[in-house]
Amino acid sequence: MPEADTTPLNFERLAEAEMAARAADFRAEMARRRTVRDFSAEPVPRGVIEDCVMTAASAPSGANQQPWTFVCISDAAVKRQIRIAAEAEEKAFYDGRAGEEWLEALEPLGTDWRKPFLETAPWLIAVFAQRSGRDAAGRRIKHYYVSESVGISIGLLIAALHHAGLATLTHTPAPMGFLNEICGRPDNEKPVVLVVAGYPAPECRVPRIEKKPIEEVSVWL
Repeated sequence: MPEADTTPLNFERLAEAEMAARAADFRAEMARRRTVRDFSAEPVPRGVIEDCVMTAASAPSGANQQPWTFVCISDAAVKRQIRIAAEAEEKAFYDGRAGEEWLEALEPLGTDWRKPFLETAPWLIAVFAQRSGRDAAGRRIKHYYVSESVGISIGLLIAALHHAGLATLTHTPAPMGFLNEICGRPDNEKPVVLVVAGYPAPECRVPRIEKKPIEEVSVWL
């Protein structure tokens, strides 16, 4: 097996007090993040979105295959197409499951088939998972741990957008195949999520919710 091409690790070790302070500060910052459904139409610079996407693209991935595509959409006509298609799919989904207990539980969160934010927000980021790719010779290669890799990248994307001072919403219309056609993506790419990004509307309100305490989300051995 050939020896791997390596480079020195760029790592800065911190004093324990600074580590603790950074961990606490970041926890507090991310605790202020909330899913938003009321967006302002105020534009957001493309460069901010580019930096956030490249943060997401720095995520670890199986065999470093980086099996993701981020389609960044600000064009009003494309956003309109996405809203029409998403609302049609969502309405059919909701109508087919009317009365189901889990669906009724969404009502206090303000979730229904209407998705005006898909047009109002300045940016939609459609995240696609690449089931396969091409090597340097153009041969088809299978990607490994695609769901895990793309899931990590989406988490980094949301954190980066929040850190940059933007509000977000993760939208997963069911089904999502229409995004391939609208975004011009090939069959080997599967749409995973639409990340809506922008400034919250001035009158924006969010549901009063609680997050589970550490005792309910972690086990220490």
